[in-house]
Amino acid sequence: MRNSILGLALLASTAIAAPAHANDLGGGFSVSGNAALVTDYRFRGVSFSDEDIAIQGGIDLEHDSGFYVGTWASSIEDSPVFGHTELDIYAGWSGEITSGLTLDVGVLAYLYPNGNVGDADYVEPYASLAYAIGPAEITTGVAWAPSQNSIGNDDNLYIYTDASVGIPGTPFTVSGHLGYTNGSLSIDNDNDYVDWSLGIEAAFGILSIGVAYVDTAVNTPLTDGTVVGTLGVAF
Repeated sequence: MRNSILGLALLASTAIAAPAHANDLGGGFSVSGNAALVTDYRFRGVSFSDEDIAIQGGIDLEHDSGFYVGTWASSIEDSPVFGHTELDIYAGWSGEITSGLTLDVGVLAYLYPNGNVGDADYVEPYASLAYAIGPAEITTGVAWAPSQNSIGNDDNLYIYTDASVGIPGTPFTVSGHLGYTNGSLSIDNDNDYVDWSLGIEAAFGILSIGVAYVDTAVNTPLTDGTVVGTLGVAF
């Protein structure tokens, strides 16, 4: 479920994980997991790993009713405030509300358990709509972080659109992302910025290989355009 959520795109991150393979637990419950090695952990266009390699992984528990809980973690650049690890915990509901249209709503907590200076943890509710047409899917979503001490006692709004198209007869999927940040989490002096990416991935069973170009409208060392490679596995 991480991919659906953080198409904030997770969404947010440029990591491309292999499609999840749900394992039936009985009683309507299933569990799935993912892991990835990325050349740079980019969150909404910003490098959280100081443009270095990051190790990532997560696990999701879902019910046939559409409710789910999950957790995902990534290594990040070590710092006194954030430490060396990001841990995300989320819960929500996802389901088809009409033919081809899927709603996903929930809340996500960004935790930094190794930080030892101040409070960096914050919470962000989210919602998205995804529409599938054959091998193509378009997702539009919003994530809103209310005012919290850890993000400067102000709120933050993130709006995004993702599009992906599977190339028929091949293991390849082409994807694009456009996002807009406004508020306390902006890294631009004008309090807002735009990020975008364009990528392609190939899936081979539980394995996937991806490459994406990621950029923002902000010219800083950690937001400049770059190519991010991903090796992922789903189980």
